[in-house]
Amino acid sequence: MIAGTARQSENEPGPTLVAVAGVVLEAFADGGLWWADRRLLVVADLHFEKGSSFARRGQMLPPYDTAETLARLSRLMARLDPAAVIALGDSFHDDGGAARLLPRDRAALATLQSGREWIWIAGNHDREMPADLAGMHADTLAIGPLVFRHDPATGEDAAGEIAGHLHPAARVAGRGKWVRRRCFAGDGNRLIMPAFGAYAGGLNVLDRAFAGLFAAPGFRAFVLGEDRVYAVGRKALRPD
Repeated sequence: MIAGTARQSENEPGPTLVAVAGVVLEAFADGGLWWADRRLLVVADLHFEKGSSFARRGQMLPPYDTAETLARLSRLMARLDPAAVIALGDSFHDDGGAARLLPRDRAALATLQSGREWIWIAGNHDREMPADLAGMHADTLAIGPLVFRHDPATGEDAAGEIAGHLHPAARVAGRGKWVRRRCFAGDGNRLIMPAFGAYAGGLNVLDRAFAGLFAAPGFRAFVLGEDRVYAVGRKALRPD
């Protein structure tokens, strides 16, 4: 993976810096994570074709979630020009999701993948990636001191971990009222990423599913705002 830096115009807000196992990363308001020294972009829980998955079960949702998610990803990649992309699991909402991609969405994905490394990490929704999609498939991937996986580990395996799966969200005070937004969640040892997918939703970081994952003194929720990420301590957070 090639070294380099992100391209950023003077009018674009700067990212928020997040350290994991001594590596300084950049968190963006759309939910992307950037390792500038490696020109590596990480996104989690894209959940392509969630709308069509629900439709198959009789729950009709507007069938535009894949196109919307791809458009947001395309804008971020145009800004950063990554040499490599890691999709951190649950890239498709189910194992048949790739087969349901519309031709235009499949073409858009192929364009994003062209000329760069692309790593699909296995998730609980998509354990096996279709062979007709470009990219490398892996359960976990270690790069330097960081380990990329879908489901957060327990115990010593958590050191340097970048994970997804839990779709963290935070409820915080903003402009005189409480707001609920997706967030990164970390303590300097591990980082759990927000879901990037349009229909993915979020789980409050104070939910018991997060219990024991973070060291209390260093815990922060990095909350996604409209155009920047805000670091928020535990005392400022509220349950749903």
